[in-house]
Amino acid sequence: MGRTKLIAAPLQGFTEAVWRRMHADVFGGIDEYCLPFARVEKGEVRRRDVRELTSALDSGLETTAQAIFADGRELETIVEAVKASGRTRLDLNLGCPFPPQVRHGRGAGVLRSAEALRQMGECVLRHGEMEFSVKMRLGVDNAGEWHAAMDVLNELPLRRVTVHPRVATQQYGGEPDLEEAALVMEACAHPVVYNGDVRTAADIDRVLALFPKAAGVMIGRGLLSSPWMAREWLDGEALTAAQRIDGLRRMHDGILAHYEETLCGDTQVLMKIKPLWEYLGAGAGRKELKAIKKATKLGAYRQAAEAALSSIGAGQSS
Repeated sequence: MGRTKLIAAPLQGFTEAVWRRMHADVFGGIDEYCLPFARVEKGEVRRRDVRELTSALDSGLETTAQAIFADGRELETIVEAVKASGRTRLDLNLGCPFPPQVRHGRGAGVLRSAEALRQMGECVLRHGEMEFSVKMRLGVDNAGEWHAAMDVLNELPLRRVTVHPRVATQQYGGEPDLEEAALVMEACAHPVVYNGDVRTAADIDRVLALFPKAAGVMIGRGLLSSPWMAREWLDGEALTAAQRIDGLRRMHDGILAHYEETLCGDTQVLMKIKPLWEYLGAGAGRKELKAIKKATKLGAYRQAAEAALSSIGAGQSS
């Protein structure tokens, strides 16, 4: 048996193609990157999702697309778009906790619909040339809602099932239900990957100690705030503060350069780059982050970003 697989979770607005490319080039350590979910609007897959599916920046990376859907018709539309892009792997989102999606029966909302689960299963079986996987929550507001879904999932040819051990109403707060997660792993006929509250390299070891049968660990927000995490776990030692900050600077500058090349004007670039600091800024000074938020020109932004990176470095070396 090989080592535990490390997978980068899909996060809307954050883990886009340029982030995946720069993370892999600068820090690495991730075996597979999941694309943010594709969804259907007005009968078609969103244009920005098609751009993600067809991005050349993923060349050479191990990647898996993801679909969020309310029924078989929406899923079929996404499957066809994924196939047209040349990709062969698709993760099915049964875990998105955000109320607007759940209310419309998408994400974790699928767990409550026997009909949506049936249609999903039929779609998977129709496309035997594709490799499917599932990412799921324990339920919407009841941690036992996964049981009905598992009856369907166990009959399908899936690569894996990833479990986040919370219900949707918790979103990302409250305590994860580790006992229920253990039950999912026992009940599932497929390899199971753990996802949730993995913020440090030590957390990966903690998860594996709790769930020795886990086929992998999926890392989301922890990888955005500490992009060196997977590399440090693989190497078995921490990078120095100087190495971490140098990597952050190279990753940030690469993402910024891409936006400057592909977008038009300071406003568009700043709208794309500023959200990165929601997580990268965890160790930055409040004054520096405020300057980033207030910047309306790229010159002012670059100055503020450099100050923020320096403040992170000062904090880590103290």
